[in-house]
Amino acid sequence: MSGPMPPQVLCVALNPALDHTIEVERLCPGTVNRALRMREEVGGKGFNVASCLADFGIPTAVTGLLGAANAAPVEALFRAKGIQDHCLRLDGLTRVNTKLVDRATGQTTDINLPGPHLAPASRAALLEQLLACIDRLMASVRWVVLAGSLPPGWPEDTYARLARQVRGAGGKVALDASGPALTAGLRADPDLAKPNRSELAEWCGEPLASLAAVAGAGRRLLASGTGLAVVSLGADGALFMDRERTLLAHPPAVDLLSTVGAGDAMVAGTVAARVQGLPLDQTARLATAFSAAKLARLGPHLPAPATVRSLADTVRLTVLP
Repeated sequence: MSGPMPPQVLCVALNPALDHTIEVERLCPGTVNRALRMREEVGGKGFNVASCLADFGIPTAVTGLLGAANAAPVEALFRAKGIQDHCLRLDGLTRVNTKLVDRATGQTTDINLPGPHLAPASRAALLEQLLACIDRLMASVRWVVLAGSLPPGWPEDTYARLARQVRGAGGKVALDASGPALTAGLRADPDLAKPNRSELAEWCGEPLASLAAVAGAGRRLLASGTGLAVVSLGADGALFMDRERTLLAHPPAVDLLSTVGAGDAMVAGTVAARVQGLPLDQTARLATAFSAAKLARLGPHLPAPATVRSLADTVRLTVLP
């Protein structure tokens, strides 16, 4: 019997979470809200990206930090989807986030815990273990996704150091971070960066009130060394930019259940397209279809690949100057 296929993508999850998603008919702050239902899902950007990639049939592995005391749901997800588990186990709990879904508006309110506090020596030792894990897997891995927040106290240049390790081994890097971690990570010239509008505005120090301003900031991102810039714009779609073209992808209409993880699904779709060698226009369509398909589901899950591909055919693109 043959074993699992070697991973083509490695997702690094330094600050994963278990998401407790609570649905209410209409969220009324300051009052008693009766929940319609509650569900627990594995969360955090790195795990979300890995889950969507696995749903699409891309052999995927995950490394990162996982609290041993409540690891069972994560391990169950990995088994169910065939995700290879290379996470480092820590004493204690993986952080738990609470997400309040307002069914009337489709909006989600997030209450996120910060993650584990570790001594500097422990952080340094774990980082060395992560670098060694990346080295072991680079024989088959083509893309490494660095996504999500850093745990408290981790150096701002953590993603930059991991990215340089990957690039030195011949792999490609996708970066989805914010604040100082994004700024430092961009100095390592990732092959893909996917900020949303507010994250890009924070990086460039401008409000980015217009689409033209967002596109201009995206070009600055490319000029800094990034190979492909994807800027998510919420309901307005997303910009997909390389040094030759700028495309605005208009998302198809879908039944909105939850916006949680839609940006992570877009990262997964972009990486899946690049693994398959798709050009920019097809990358934009597939990534937007990943994100749109995710909107109709709770948790980091996609429908069947054929359904996602059909949805991609309905994505409309506008070429921007």
